[in-house]
Amino acid sequence: MTSYQRFGKVPAKRHTQLWHDGRLLTEEVIGLDGFDGPASTLYHLHQPMQLRQVGHFRPLEREEWVPDAHVHHCFDARALPPGGDALTARRLLAFNDDLEVWLSRPDRGMSGWYRNGEADEIVFVHEGSGTVETLLGDLPYREGDYVLLPRGITHRFVPAGPAPERHLVLVSTGMVEVPARYRNRYGQLLEHAPFAQRDLHGPAELRTRDERGDFPVTLRIRGGLQDYVLPHHPCDVVGWDGYLYPWTLNLADLEPLTKQIHPPPPVHQTFEGDGFMVCSFVPRPVDWHPEAVPIPYSHANLNSEELIYYVDGSFGSRRGIDVASLTLHPSGLTHGPQPGLAEGSLGATSTDEVAVMIDAFRPLRLTALARELDREEYAWSWTASADPAPGVAAPTEEISR
Repeated sequence: MTSYQRFGKVPAKRHTQLWHDGRLLTEEVIGLDGFDGPASTLYHLHQPMQLRQVGHFRPLEREEWVPDAHVHHCFDARALPPGGDALTARRLLAFNDDLEVWLSRPDRGMSGWYRNGEADEIVFVHEGSGTVETLLGDLPYREGDYVLLPRGITHRFVPAGPAPERHLVLVSTGMVEVPARYRNRYGQLLEHAPFAQRDLHGPAELRTRDERGDFPVTLRIRGGLQDYVLPHHPCDVVGWDGYLYPWTLNLADLEPLTKQIHPPPPVHQTFEGDGFMVCSFVPRPVDWHPEAVPIPYSHANLNSEELIYYVDGSFGSRRGIDVASLTLHPSGLTHGPQPGLAEGSLGATSTDEVAVMIDAFRPLRLTALARELDREEYAWSWTASADPAPGVAAPTEEISR
């Protein structure tokens, strides 16, 4: 769900001649769902089909971890070491047929280019800032941004500083969209939506690069990575228009929806995909009914799996969870606040929690990275004890009064 955009030089009518410095430009249409979905029309200085070299195809390896028991998990990603660029630093945590969840600590810019040819991507920037250079223009990003990268968009991340960044990457086999209930039949965001059209930021500047040489591009396709070398710069677009392009949405721009009695997580939904949804928890007033319990009630995910990435603040219904950690509450099990937190929340007026939640509607499979980061004691954190188990903190006040 995006609005119409137009950059650079385009002809008055589609599929007609466009000349630039004595050259007839090559028109390219990129689109989803055949010719029925969102699309953009690009005008290139060079034919995008040209190749200088074709490298090897590398299947993506997934080392699966099947835990000995079906329990809740906490993954401590704080110590995940930095290394690589925004693509090579990715490490797979969980996956199913609809979705992949990757953690990344890039510490350098990308020298080559990347294009996902089989899936949409959401890159949540927990730490870092810079520019995503794309063939449709430069897309600035900053801490707290969701960077939406539709399939087929050639790009590279160029960080602004030398410090390692921290990314949460979601790879969706289906289209990622703004929830349909936030849109009218014309595609415009409705007044009750938690963000507005002007909060969605597309490319800021189109920079046409007429350069020849060796330009490496990695394509993800058919469950693997294919390397190519192009004889010209991939950002050779003179102009484009349409509805398919990368964009960002920042957590700070969200306008959270609240109720006088505690609402379920879908009120925090930000995106929807095939088989999953993404919710954003941001600072907000909490329930104001005089008898409200202003933290989540215990509930069982009978046909979904809840994975929460903790960004900042204090998460009222969790104890002993650090920033940059993740919790997984799998299907078939009940979860809710640890003992004492419901009582401790009474009278609270606000929360400063910031988190990204993924609800997957098919079971998530875990990887060797999940085993490496797993805190086994988390599954026991609901069990009342005079002496907390190792790694489980004693009750603390989690929500501001």
